Amino acid sequence: MKISKLHGIEGNCRPGSVVAGDHYRFTILTPQLIRMEYAYDGVFEDRPTQTVLNRNFETPYFTVYETEKQLEIDTEWLSISYDKKEFSISGLSVKVRSESRGIHSTWHFSEPVREGLWGTARDLDQADGGIPLEAGLQSRLGGFGIVDDSKSLILLENGWVEPRKQNVQDIYFFGYGYAYTQCLHDFFHLCGKTPLLPRYAFGNWWSRFYPYKDSEYNALMDQFAAEEVPLSVAVIDMDWHLRDIHPKYGKGWTGYTWNTELFPDPSAFMAGLHNRNLKVTLNLHPAEGVQPHEQMYHAMSCALGRDPDKKQPIHFDFCDQSFIEVYFSYLHHPQEENGVDFWWIDWQQGSASRFPGADPVWMLNHFHFLDNARNGKRPMILARYAGPGSHRYPVGFSGDSIISWASLQFQPYFTATAANIGYGWWSHDIGGHAGGAKDDELMVRWLQFGAFSPIMRLHSTSNLFNGKEPWKFSEPTHSIMMYYLQLRHKLVPYLYTMNWRCHKDDELLVQPMYYRYPQKDEAYEVPNQYEFGSELIVCPITSPMDTSLQLGCVTAWLPEGTYFDLFTGLRYHGGRRINLYRLISEIPVLAKAGAIIPMASDKEARKNGVELPVHMEIKVFGGANGSFDLYEDDGESNDYYEGQYTVTGFEFLWNNANETLFTIRPAIDRISAMPPERQYTIAFTGVLDTDNITVKAGGSPVCYLKEYDTKLNAIVLSLPLCDTGSLTTVRFAGGLFLAENCMQKRIFDLLNTVQLGYELKEKIYNSICNTGNPAKAICELQAMSLSLSILAAISEILFAQ
Repeated sequence: MKISKLHGIEGNCRPGSVVAGDHYRFTILTPQLIRMEYAYDGVFEDRPTQTVLNRNFETPYFTVYETEKQLEIDTEWLSISYDKKEFSISGLSVKVRSESRGIHSTWHFSEPVREGLWGTARDLDQADGGIPLEAGLQSRLGGFGIVDDSKSLILLENGWVEPRKQNVQDIYFFGYGYAYTQCLHDFFHLCGKTPLLPRYAFGNWWSRFYPYKDSEYNALMDQFAAEEVPLSVAVIDMDWHLRDIHPKYGKGWTGYTWNTELFPDPSAFMAGLHNRNLKVTLNLHPAEGVQPHEQMYHAMSCALGRDPDKKQPIHFDFCDQSFIEVYFSYLHHPQEENGVDFWWIDWQQGSASRFPGADPVWMLNHFHFLDNARNGKRPMILARYAGPGSHRYPVGFSGDSIISWASLQFQPYFTATAANIGYGWWSHDIGGHAGGAKDDELMVRWLQFGAFSPIMRLHSTSNLFNGKEPWKFSEPTHSIMMYYLQLRHKLVPYLYTMNWRCHKDDELLVQPMYYRYPQKDEAYEVPNQYEFGSELIVCPITSPMDTSLQLGCVTAWLPEGTYFDLFTGLRYHGGRRINLYRLISEIPVLAKAGAIIPMASDKEARKNGVELPVHMEIKVFGGANGSFDLYEDDGESNDYYEGQYTVTGFEFLWNNANETLFTIRPAIDRISAMPPERQYTIAFTGVLDTDNITVKAGGSPVCYLKEYDTKLNAIVLSLPLCDTGSLTTVRFAGGLFLAENCMQKRIFDLLNTVQLGYELKEKIYNSICNTGNPAKAICELQAMSLSLSILAAISEILFAQ
């Protein structure tokens, strides 16, 4: 059985890291990460497992004190006490000295972790709100977490797996305190890097559980193109295969034979999607095996040495190497030759298998991912989560959630907290799968979250009225949905760079606020707020709007510093909690001062695909220095392992030596996929207007167009096509200066929206304009007996900066 190499297996631990006895072994991997094993026969496991790939850490400094009945090991941050007997609550403990919230940070064997930072869950199937989550790697109270690897499968050199010896203890203790990011970094070193996703993963996916005919699907794709709504992935749910079958063959969920009534020529159909610049994935429910009615049944039976004339089903068995080999060779490889780019593995039949520890979900994910890489392409699957280590098999399908505000309310938290187990690439059914009722506001808020989530996959069930096509919604919902779907494709350069940083530097795209601010209580009190890459903070609105205000609201926490709203341009000072009020067309996305956001242009974001853009828009936010390294490669191959990628550097020096300078460094090692020339539109946001601007490319002055956006307080420069291998500079002589929020205009726009009497609106507006002092104005407004919500919305504007 030929299986592609699993990257990340680097070797076993170093001998100097081990302290062992007849039945126990402790491996000090880092000063904060310890492996603890107990085996009755004294035989320990050194091979990689389904969770752990690499124990080759540099040996840290530690001391050992040992008597006949006691063992004590001390590192810089941990103290292990062990009575040399079978692991027990009284005989094995680890004290954590890393800084954490708790006063007493000691773990006793088998004790549950208190105040743990939750990880994730297998799926959100039928979830209508929150569900219980599995443990993460750390605890805020004790500063530690546990990964029990005692029942993991063993990974063999030939790519196969085998069950683990029973009745052993194999536990990894993470005692990192507040060092959450270091904990995650060491976890990835131990359990394998997150793979680099193909570039097409970051565009919009169209998915629906619906029995399309090929002509209907093609017409739908053409309508998306006509509406200038871009897509990158076409998902064909389970109706691609035969479903109306005899009951003796199952219920039609499992299938591998195309339904030619719907798709008369599957190869031509998929070729047409490829011609539309789309990747293709098909849905799988493999639990019922291969039934006699399938086209490939006869050949598979013969390959397995079975008599096809007996018409006995070929049962699904991923514990059988022979079955796996023919499973791929006969069921999947021919489909891939005909146009399938990757598979959606939709398993819902539990975790039981023929040998202990072999969860079918993990087995499917593992072998499908490796098989998808067999021809040297960059692998990807859409699959269910299967426990720690699942980050090696992206992308995660979170399942069929209910259409409700409660479902939306849970998804941002669910996505962010998955970082605590290293799982960064969740794909949700954006808009919800089934149930519920049509709610334009809910659809918009869910789509806005989707645009700022790891994977943007629209999905719905087959109900005739439950479609997520933007044109099925009335205005302004239709236009808003189109805007955010186009915005998602504009963000691909930024997202793809974060994809690289996740793979290379272990920095997940979506991270809870407490990763960067672990000692701030406020960071734990905004579970739906998260960092979105290195430059942005996202605060999704997940509850219905206040009908009197016609505004949605979210309570956010802004760390110290200066921030700018990506859509409104409003400038905020941080270090506080604040209610953020937004129109239905806006989601609070905040860029820190000095942030640089590389994006594709509006024009390029209106077509399918995710090619490297020729025309880019760069958003630069005033108030501080900033830098950004844009990563680009061919998007699909593994050539990046050989250094086949390019990095373009952007640097912003804010008011240094009496000038402000923005630099686009020459692209390093330009690859063939990169445009030789590129046109930039650069928006310097949050600043006062000025004409003291000089632009040079390759050392020579170039002409440019300049506009000033009064809503965003942005100087917008449109540069001509410039050689991507040359240095481009934008110099502001005398420097730039932050613009003040235009409070009067913003208050006017707010009052123009809210549902209030005209005379009262005018009275409020005049009071604010005439007072000139925000605190005094609020005092006067309080005397008008206004509602708290209106006062709060006005206060956000008055006290933003």
